[in-house]
This record gives sequence, structure tokens and C-alpha cells, in this order.
Amino acid sequence: MDRPTRRQTLTFGLYGMAALALPRPAAAQGLTVSRLVEGLDEPWAVAFLPGGRFLVTERGGQLTLHGDGAPRRITGLPQVAAEGQGGLLDVMVPAGHGDSGALWITYAALVEGGACTALARANLDGDRLADWTVIHQGPGSTSPRHYGSRVVEGRGGTVFLTTGDRGEGPHAQDIARPEGKVLAFDPDGTPARLRVFAGEETIPGLWSYGHRNPQGACLDLAGDLWLCEHGARGGDEVNRVQPGRNYGWPVITLGVDYDGSPIGEGRQKDGMEQPAFFWDPSIAPSGLTVCSGKMFPDWRGHILTGSLNSDLIARVDPVTWTESRIATPETLRVRDVREAPDGSIWFLSVNTGTLWRMTPG
Repeated sequence: MDRPTRRQTLTFGLYGMAALALPRPAAAQGLTVSRLVEGLDEPWAVAFLPGGRFLVTERGGQLTLHGDGAPRRITGLPQVAAEGQGGLLDVMVPAGHGDSGALWITYAALVEGGACTALARANLDGDRLADWTVIHQGPGSTSPRHYGSRVVEGRGGTVFLTTGDRGEGPHAQDIARPEGKVLAFDPDGTPARLRVFAGEETIPGLWSYGHRNPQGACLDLAGDLWLCEHGARGGDEVNRVQPGRNYGWPVITLGVDYDGSPIGEGRQKDGMEQPAFFWDPSIAPSGLTVCSGKMFPDWRGHILTGSLNSDLIARVDPVTWTESRIATPETLRVRDVREAPDGSIWFLSVNTGTLWRMTPG
């Protein structure tokens, strides 16, 4: 994906928000939306297993296995801090799962001083998790906000973890702290070492920094890492994340504080990255996928993210940086969006407690 100039970002980012999306039946938008799982309690993430099976996390602490008979609850999880925005969060199935049964899971862990964003690895053994290993834990905080917490497998098996700033913006600029970062780990869980930070005292595994609350992450078709992250007011962003880069928060932002007051030093600063796309007003983006075009050929390479405040799925064309909106009675407070192995689009609605599957009409 080519990155637009700042002028293009501003023009198309604002233009994409010019009209509110009103829910219409999926058929009227050339789509079919079908129910896969219902009765979920604040679902957070879905991940695909071999053989048509899949996993769903619920923020209160449940992990369930679906696709081969009646849903089964997976045991072996620790207690999670299911308060505020915390709880059981993302789950990722690595490419080698068929050989190892490995899963990577993020959650709000109870630690001294409160709760933190944590990453663990475990093996799925029937209906239980075995060999639970904590890979990363941040310092405890009493803040109930901004855990971030998506986990993505990159090229070569590198595992990326996104962390939020926990409501303390300056932490995102402190490279010795884990908040507001992308952290990278080798497949065995060892923090990756980046030459770009050689000689600096950084948090182990630091990949990028200056993030506020990244709740969507995925690879594009070239294997590059992308994030969507919550801004304050009018500063939600899509970023192509490159190692060693500073993405600005809270020194620069395209948004303002919730009371309308300015944040930081302005909209740009040397040494800090501009987003590829942003929303004003904010849509509270969550979940992220890039379409392969397998089932939606016209969407090949397009970025899809859910909205937690506008009841829609945003589809962004990375060539023109313009946005289209999918707004149906099913797209209510969308927490996660994924492309399934067959190319269909799956998404989780918090408001309906449902996992939906979207296909061409």
C-alpha cells in the first residue's frame, strides 16, 4: 500500500466523514449477512483454527470453541481484570498451530498496583489450555482504560502486540515503558531485538511507539503491519507501522481533547509520523483486516475496521484513501472484523452479542 501525502490524508480523511451512514438492509447494499453465533456476552475477538473451527473471546473471561458440534468452553485461563475496558481480549492462532496447538492470548492481568496489558502463549489441548506461559506483562495501573491489545503474527513468525497508553499519554513517548507501543517477539516468546534502537535503553521488544489505544491490527497483502487506533476527539487513525518510528501521541494528534481543548504541540513535528488515514468525527475503530479479494474481488487490498460508536464497518481504499461505509441492522458496535479463510468477512457485534458472516449479495 502506498502511503498518501499529508495533504491527501487531511482531504480524504475529512471527506470520508462528510455524511452519516444510516443502517440499511444488507441486501440493499449488495451483501448477505448471516448469523453464526449468538448469545455472546461482550465478545472481543474471533480467530480461525484448522478444519473450520474457530475461537471467540468474551471480555468477562470466556474462551469458547465453535465449529465442530456444540460450543465448548475452554478451561485453563487465569482470572482476568474484567473491569472498565479490561478483561479477556484478543486471541491469535499462529500459522504452525496444526503442529503445536499453540495460541497467543492477550488480557488484562491482575498484578501489583492494579491491572496491565498482558500477553501469554498456551497450547490448546482438547477443551483446555495447557502450558500457560506469560510472555509479557506491563506495570499495574488503576486506570480502567486503553489496554490496546491486539496480537498479530508477522512475517517469519514474529508476534506483534499492541498496547494502549492506559490513559497516561506521556507513557507512550517513554521508550523504556511498555504503554502505547507495538512490541515484537520471536516465535519462542523472546523479545525481538531491533538494530534501530541499538544502544538505547528501551522496553524489550520495542517496535514502535507514540500510540494511544490501538484496537485493530493486521498485515496487508505485502506482509506489512497496519494499526487502527483511537484518538481523542477527531483523531482516530490508520497507521502503517514501521520499526523504530514514533507515531506522535500525545505530542502531535489530528484531534482535540474531549472538552475541545488542544492536545500537545499541534498536528505535525519532525521525527513523528503522520497517519495514512484518519476520522473526524471519530468512529472509535476496533478490529482490522485487509481483504485478499478472494470473495470480494473489488475490495482486494481494502482496509476494513469496525466502529464502536457509529454502528458500521468502514472500508477504506488505500489507493484513493476514500471511505465507504457498511451500515446494516447487524453492524451494531462492531468490536472485531476478520477475513475468514474462504474470503468471507466475519464481525462481532457487542450490542447483539453475535458473530456475523458477510458475503456478496
